[in-house]
Amino acid sequence: MESALATAASIADQRQKIEQYKLILASVLSSSNDVSQAKRFIDHMVSDEVPLVVSRQLLQTFAQELGRLEADIQKEIAHYALAQIQPRVVSFEEQVLIIREKLAELYESEQQWSKAAQMLSGIDLDSGIRMLDDTYKLSKCVQITRLYLEDDDAVNAEAFINKASFLVSNSPHEVLNLQYKVCYARILDLKRKFLEAALRYYDISQIEKRQIGDEEINEEALEQALSAAVTCTILAAAGPQRSRVLATLYKDERCSKLKIYPILQKVNLERILRKPEIDAFAEELKAHQKAFLPDNFTVLDRAMIEHNLLSASKLYTNISFEELGALLGIPPQKVRLCIFSIFNFLDVDPLAVR
Repeated sequence: MESALATAASIADQRQKIEQYKLILASVLSSSNDVSQAKRFIDHMVSDEVPLVVSRQLLQTFAQELGRLEADIQKEIAHYALAQIQPRVVSFEEQVLIIREKLAELYESEQQWSKAAQMLSGIDLDSGIRMLDDTYKLSKCVQITRLYLEDDDAVNAEAFINKASFLVSNSPHEVLNLQYKVCYARILDLKRKFLEAALRYYDISQIEKRQIGDEEINEEALEQALSAAVTCTILAAAGPQRSRVLATLYKDERCSKLKIYPILQKVNLERILRKPEIDAFAEELKAHQKAFLPDNFTVLDRAMIEHNLLSASKLYTNISFEELGALLGIPPQKVRLCIFSIFNFLDVDPLAVR
């Protein structure tokens, strides 16, 4: 390898030099089990021995052919290449982009979602050297967001959906715009901003087009969005806006076909939900919708207790904690802790509660 590289470096004619390096690269790729040869080739390409115009071309070919290698070897060599190129990354932005995209594809195929997202997030979308069009930037931001959401990582997903927000308003690409809307709704859902998420899910469920670009929107997807809107509204904090959204959903004829409709009906009509009904509803929820809050209530507990307290307030003007707990099927101390969170909505003086 050393001799072959030295021979190629000594060739004066640039075309011949490139051809010689290509022969060496073909040999490196064919002997894929010998990682040391690939690493030596990379070291040579990023050294001062090779003119930049030559090393760019060879490293680009190398990056494009990485997929031929076995997964573990591909990862090792690709990571090594990124590390060696880093000090001169400005000179090899196109090559780094290809390597990162190849690695992201590999990680995604292995369902290592966050690692795939991290690979793509290393691409410099705001480079002053390489001009990237807004559609490409938007597609990468949305793709990274979707990958982070696969691991329910709302924090990192939000960082990239916020970047996408600056690009989506001028985007003519309908598929990307729809993917952006879905990602934004899912982030709000994960962050437990349920009412905002519900409004966005409901907006998605009302899409009339069934063919957007190359993507077909089927009825099942729209039904899932509508069901998510109902779920998020039920889980949202009590208040006038939630009541308005509940009424809108209840009047939507499509909701009557949903499995979740009986719960929606009871919540909208302010009827008390019994434990079997709540348990059935819980089976349809995602993990973050049943997570524990700092006060040791789960998200579902808090939503159901608030709803049932409001429903009970329509029936009783005066009731003890013990009787209310028995009515709602929860310990009196839980009632005592939770009832203070809805005083503002009920406009009740805490001193009047006993």
